Amino acid sequence: MTNPAQIRVAMLAPIAWRTPPHHYGPWELSTSVLTEALVARGVDVTLFATLDSATSGTLAGVVPRPYNDDPAIDAKVWEMRHVAHVMERADQFDIIHNQADFVPLAFSRMIRTPIITTVHGMPSERILPMLSEYQHDVDYVAISETDRSPELRYAATIPHGIDVGAFPFGAHPKRELLFFGRIHPDKGTAVAIRVAKAAGIPLRIAGIVQDQRYFEEEVRPHIDGVTVRYDGPLGGKDRLEALGSAMALLHLIDFEEPFG
Repeated sequence: MTNPAQIRVAMLAPIAWRTPPHHYGPWELSTSVLTEALVARGVDVTLFATLDSATSGTLAGVVPRPYNDDPAIDAKVWEMRHVAHVMERADQFDIIHNQADFVPLAFSRMIRTPIITTVHGMPSERILPMLSEYQHDVDYVAISETDRSPELRYAATIPHGIDVGAFPFGAHPKRELLFFGRIHPDKGTAVAIRVAKAAGIPLRIAGIVQDQRYFEEEVRPHIDGVTVRYDGPLGGKDRLEALGSAMALLHLIDFEEPFG
């Protein structure tokens, strides 16, 4: 059996947000959780991420900050520099775990190091041609059975890991419900407001505004600081406190759940 400490892993994170994120950033969060778990098991992991990221492994990168935090960081330009950086060092690693979508696939025939790609979310029709083209050059991992595309070949289905110990249990929750996620019609923020009002229980909303018009028309008019409160995006201890202290989480989505 191979000693885990002898395996050299390049973990390629997205650069939309810091790894781990300060608040929102689901791909970056799952990448961080996996990286830290591998390092804890003695695996030699180099995390390729934005330079403001943090890891107990080795941090490498060329992108100073996430492009969602700095308008001067052009997403297309810096994503290419970011991916090229790890590919130029490919022969230093035994495996590359790609968490950064489809761009790295274009390099797979140019290097000898195997690439595993976690496919976050059901592939759209726009992205599928890229994934289909390279499915025999890389190994795809689905995050759930629901998330598998029938048009792709997968090596495995591996749900995201959760550090359960990081979530404190609230034995005496506050009398409030929680909506936690992107403020977008898909996530059902307005539906959560209606449910909370019908139940007569205050609602706390936490998350980034991803659809400004939806927020202004369907959410903001209900925010009064008492029956409906908006706290913006929450991360770190604030996120854990919000999840641990609520009576219940309202997750009333309006799309096929990928369980991501």
